[in-house]
Order: sequence, then structure tokens, then C-alpha cells
Amino acid sequence: MRIVRVATVVLMMLSSSAVLAQAVSHSVKASFDSAKEDLLLAIQGKGLVIDYTSHIGAMLERTGRDVGSAKKIFDKAEAYVFCSALVSRRVMEANPANVAYCPYGITLHTLPGQPGTVHVSYRRTLPEVDALLAAIVQDAFNVK
Repeated sequence: MRIVRVATVVLMMLSSSAVLAQAVSHSVKASFDSAKEDLLLAIQGKGLVIDYTSHIGAMLERTGRDVGSAKKIFDKAEAYVFCSALVSRRVMEANPANVAYCPYGITLHTLPGQPGTVHVSYRRTLPEVDALLAAIVQDAFNVK
């Protein structure tokens, strides 16, 4: 039984590491507001509609004391959620379980003590989705 518990813990650690390794992140020199405008224009430039904006930084700031932490993690952090009918149809026709990857999202965040630097991130999922997200980030920020 002990071996099973140890194996379970190891697998959890490995899977957590694998998930963390799947994030793509770039740093750009800009204000949060100008980076946000550039990103939203790039998303819309692909003919996509932002379904939801998640105010992650505000939520963490608002709930920090409730969970026993007053540490300020972000100055600002938001996630922009959207879908592509074309890409979604292709990946879901290939495997209907790929619905789990939809919607797609790109985040922007700034850190305390780092004015003028915005971090843009997204999760790697499927190659076709990754290509779309990378193209949006490239269009917005001219990064690879």
C-alpha cells in the first residue's frame, strides 16, 4: 500500500510539472493598458470575439485576506477568453473530447516593482490551437 501512495504522489508531482511546463510566456515593454489594447486588436483582427474577461488580479486582491494571505501578487492580471469556430471545428471533428480545450485564453499580467513590463501568457494545448495563440501574440507584440 505504501508503494501505491508513493507512486501516486510522484505521478501527481510529474503531472503538475508537465502542466506548468506547458505555459508559454513573453515579457514586453509596455503599459498594461497599451498591451491590453494591442492584444484585443490582435484577437479581433483574427475575426474572433472575446467572450469573457477574467479579472484575476482583482479577484486575488479582493480575496487574499479571506484565504489567509495579504501578499500582493500582481499589479494587474487579466485573462481574455475566446474561441475560433474554424479551429474548434477542426480539432473537435478530429476528436470530440477536444472540446475540453475550448475556449482559448491569453493572459496579461504586471508584477509589483516592475513598471513598464507586461507578461503575456497562454497554455499549450493542441498544435492547431497553439499556432493560433502564437500568431495572435506575434501580431500583438512582435515576439516569437
